[in-house]
Amino acid sequence: MIGTKEFTNGEVTIVWKPESCIHSGICVKGLPKVFRPDMRPWIKIDGAESEDLINQVTQCPSGALSYYVNAHVNVASTLEEAKVEVMSNGPLLVHGTIKVISSDGSTEMKNKTTAFCRCGQSSNKPYCDGSHVKSKFKG
Repeated sequence: MIGTKEFTNGEVTIVWKPESCIHSGICVKGLPKVFRPDMRPWIKIDGAESEDLINQVTQCPSGALSYYVNAHVNVASTLEEAKVEVMSNGPLLVHGTIKVISSDGSTEMKNKTTAFCRCGQSSNKPYCDGSHVKSKFKG
């Protein structure tokens, strides 16, 4: 298992969990000067302002990217109204703050974009792990 990595600019810290990444490329398309998969380190946090970093990280569908605001720093935090987006041949994306209640009764709060499996092949149900690509899911 690959360990969690953190990147900070002093105001905000981006947390990357590589084992959760489904390689959607949303981060790279949104902030290509920050998220550079062909370089090491692949996150160049000083490539954008803190608010832009936060806005981009909250769009990560797998939760592989998250952030926290460092102590004593005033950075705008965005809580968006929940909305659902069906991705063609891919996951169900839920944007915004939601509470996920598992079948065993445990709960988890999500405050970003969360990708839910639609193909039934994910090994991380109810979340998407990118298995829809290998299974050639259509829907």
